[in-house]
Amino acid sequence: MHDLIIDETKYTPYIKLDATNGIIEIKGKSYPENTFEFYKPMMNWVEDFFNSDRKEKTLVNLEIIYFNSSSSKLFFDFFDLLEEAHNKGKEIEINWIYHSDNESALEAGEDFKEDFLELNFNLVEK
Repeated sequence: MHDLIIDETKYTPYIKLDATNGIIEIKGKSYPENTFEFYKPMMNWVEDFFNSDRKEKTLVNLEIIYFNSSSSKLFFDFFDLLEEAHNKGKEIEINWIYHSDNESALEAGEDFKEDFLELNFNLVEK
């Protein structure tokens, strides 16, 4: 399976999907014009990745500084995919990384953590 890297723009985050090492990284701001179209390659990759025979743990690092409401819906769908994979026996660790002065990022992480109680979801202050 190939890796997927999407460069950061003014409105979209840096995304690195590393199949070899099992690391999913999303970092930056997220308010694309068409959120679901922008994230479609990532969502397809994640679905294919968890349908593979991979047995090792997957690490998900999310450092989202700001995101709009449609990105929030997309992240909810993303966590749904992770939860589905977890329920099929995949080991997944999520690090929601936030800056100490970014209270809204912390609150968003807390909300996602509460919505997906079965996932290994860490809030990591930077």
